Amino acid sequence: MLKWIPLLPLIGFTINGFWYALIQCRPGAKKAGATIPGLIATLAIFGAFLISVKTFLELKGMPAEGRFVEQHLFNWIHVGDLDLKMALRVDSLSTLFTLVITGVGTLIHLYSIGYMSHDATPGKFFAYLNLFCFAMLMLVMGSSLPILFLGWEGVGLCSYLLIGYWYEDLEKAKAGKKAFIANRVGDLGFLLGMFMIYTHFGTLEFTKITELLARGDFIAAISPAAITATCLLLFVGCTGKSAQIPLYVWLPDAMAGPTPVSALIHAATMVTSGIYLVSRLNGLFSLSHTAMMTMAVIGGLTAFFAATIAIAQNDIKKVLAYSTVSQLGYMFLACGVGAYTAGVFHVITHAFFKALMFLGAGSVIHGMHEEQDILKMGGLRLKMPVTFVTFLVGWVAICGLPPFSGFFSKDEILWNAFASPHGSKLLWVVGAVTAAMTAFYMTRMFYLTFMGKPRFDESKMGGAHDSHAAHGHDDHAGHGHADHGHAPQGVHESPATMTIPLVVLAILSIVGGFIGIPHMSWLEEWLEPVIPAHDPATFTAGHTTEYLLMGVSTLIAILSIAYAWKTYTNLKEASARKARHAKLHETLEHKWYVDEAYESAVIQPIYEMSVKLWKNVDVAVIDRVVLGFGRVSEWTGQAARTAQTGSIQVYAVMILIGLALSLGYLVRGF
Repeated sequence: MLKWIPLLPLIGFTINGFWYALIQCRPGAKKAGATIPGLIATLAIFGAFLISVKTFLELKGMPAEGRFVEQHLFNWIHVGDLDLKMALRVDSLSTLFTLVITGVGTLIHLYSIGYMSHDATPGKFFAYLNLFCFAMLMLVMGSSLPILFLGWEGVGLCSYLLIGYWYEDLEKAKAGKKAFIANRVGDLGFLLGMFMIYTHFGTLEFTKITELLARGDFIAAISPAAITATCLLLFVGCTGKSAQIPLYVWLPDAMAGPTPVSALIHAATMVTSGIYLVSRLNGLFSLSHTAMMTMAVIGGLTAFFAATIAIAQNDIKKVLAYSTVSQLGYMFLACGVGAYTAGVFHVITHAFFKALMFLGAGSVIHGMHEEQDILKMGGLRLKMPVTFVTFLVGWVAICGLPPFSGFFSKDEILWNAFASPHGSKLLWVVGAVTAAMTAFYMTRMFYLTFMGKPRFDESKMGGAHDSHAAHGHDDHAGHGHADHGHAPQGVHESPATMTIPLVVLAILSIVGGFIGIPHMSWLEEWLEPVIPAHDPATFTAGHTTEYLLMGVSTLIAILSIAYAWKTYTNLKEASARKARHAKLHETLEHKWYVDEAYESAVIQPIYEMSVKLWKNVDVAVIDRVVLGFGRVSEWTGQAARTAQTGSIQVYAVMILIGLALSLGYLVRGF
């Protein structure tokens, strides 16, 4: 049944896609609700989840050395020595990702039924969601790099379609295009890295690559420079897909898409593709100290850099977006110091609490009638109690307080950054400072959203002015509240289809960390066949230091929370502090002006060069040559047309002349 895990979402995509193409998009078609297409899509991904659970249980009953299930579908590519089969493979690593993708994906699909309840084209939206899940499942279940790359490109395409879903809004269309282009830059590195693997290994199948990596004589025959170059090229692909410096700029703008898209792409699935690739090829990356150190440094810098920007953002989704970039940096920091299991652990816990927070933000936006500015919220704990309690769980989890899930995975990363053979004290400091900033900006967002007094006029919410807001009915943009004669609702709690997924994710955010308790880690033992465990003897510090650092990081989080809470309890004092550091705050609010720098250093020069090439080459040379041939044809045609008089006598004379010339040529030849 392995093939049915990706096939079911593909079937859901096909049904909803045809329904939209043949019925919903026809002129004058009656507007459809989100319930039927939403249920089709949700049942499709839920069926995939059930099969994923069954597969996981089967793997659980197998011995560690044979813990995998593989299914050959058909022969795919056969060119020369390259013989690739379309085959699916699930092992200790990929089964965790399939469970997260299908499990969290099911909750997001269910949530979308309520969130997109008044969207003009729900069939198209749910078709895109299912197609995205199909591509992501192919990415993690592929038995070779080309199949992984097929899914890799598939999620890139679907992210473009989903981020720019409300394409009639120019800014949203630009955000989708930006994501697509940034990912294409990274994908070039991935392709080159894949070519180098085939050049040196002669295969692209993961099983054969792993077998060759275990042979010392084979590795000794490969140049260390070639291994480093291969790893760095693959990591370039990861910086695009998983939003690391310098290609992280697409992810914050991707918040232009519907909130369920943000939760699906930026919490649980697409952005973790790079972590999956590095973890899958951990044996290759571990051979290059340079590549691992580069990955650790880039990850640490990305985590720190994104956290500084998140401090000054006022859009609730932008705060979460930069938080995602920062948390992805944590994951690459873990992989860079050789703690691949810790990186995968953080992927799982992050999927729980960040999906919870994105969906919670969507619930807030829904209840606040499309308002996303946290400075215009406040006091929502009384208006939206379920959203408040579940968001509270996500906030505590990402701040890293015990016993919530984020505490265990974050501290595992910090410990490995400090004491593992590839780690350093400086990397630990960067991670600890980033954790402090994370607790600060998340507390700021939580307090300004839910605590204090309301900073909005409820009497003005839910009126007719909302019909063309960010999610209005008539502009293909989601879930407006006030059309079709509905009475103003004011601020309100979201429907059950939206709050039930929040409750489930909140429970997972509470208990999810227990799979990786230090020195009792079920996860480490489970991943052992794919990711070899660290030898404790190689660590530079003992258990006492580990527990001490755990206490220090917890204390840092508590102090940051307390400081942020105290700061934003008095908004006048907070505003005064902002004024005192206006230049710094403006810089952070404008994201260190990185987008502006890219615009002036990369985009404008390319644009200006393209205009010059268009004018001087395309128009001045190519067009003139092509048009010149056209004019020559026109002139010769006009000249030949003069002979077409319509007179039979003239035609007879021309025939006689032609005949005489032909006879003369023949006679002369003889």
